[in-house]
Amino acid sequence: MTHAKKLKREIRARSAKTGESYTAARRQILLARRKPEKPASKPAISDASIAKATGHGLDYWFGVLDAFNTPPKGHTAMAAHLNEEHGVRGWHSQMITVVYERARGLRTMNQSCDGDFQVSLSKAVAGSVSQVVSALRGGGWLDGVDPELSRAFPKSAAVVVRDPNTAKLRYKWGASIIDMRITAKKGGSTVAVGNMKLADAAAVERRRSQWRGALESLKAYLAK
Repeated sequence: MTHAKKLKREIRARSAKTGESYTAARRQILLARRKPEKPASKPAISDASIAKATGHGLDYWFGVLDAFNTPPKGHTAMAAHLNEEHGVRGWHSQMITVVYERARGLRTMNQSCDGDFQVSLSKAVAGSVSQVVSALRGGGWLDGVDPELSRAFPKSAAVVVRDPNTAKLRYKWGASIIDMRITAKKGGSTVAVGNMKLADAAAVERRRSQWRGALESLKAYLAK
């Protein structure tokens, strides 16, 4: 029995037992299937990998940034200082700066260098990029999705199709910005969502939960 058929069977069984509509039963089953979120406490990059790439560990680079960042100069200036004055390659200079900012209380998890917050999720789904785009434009996958997210999602979504393998959708949800990208992969597509310009960590967790449920709903819709 395929995953899709098994899911449909579970939904119908719950609907018959509880009297819920098919849509409501599907939403509850998808919610129950969610995996608990792993703690986001792992450093952005390890001390060992930094030492291997730069010749020095994080303690050394923290000392460099402590000396440079008085008075505070900001993320861009610190990363540029590591890159231009100490020869640290671009990506590593960015990661060292991010870890430094978190360690010094200048930035928390999911916080951008501009001070706002953001969250990203992705989901592998069945169907080609064009099929995913058709589903997004049709809106039927929104049945049972968190009502706030459903209301904010643009009707007849103006998805930009770049080529047969990629498409994107960008829109505003309140004060935040949504960036959705669809990319072809073997056997289906990957849908990645970035929710930027959030006010705080609480907003991050709320949007994480909303988008996780929405991507599960989209996956189930495409599997029908």
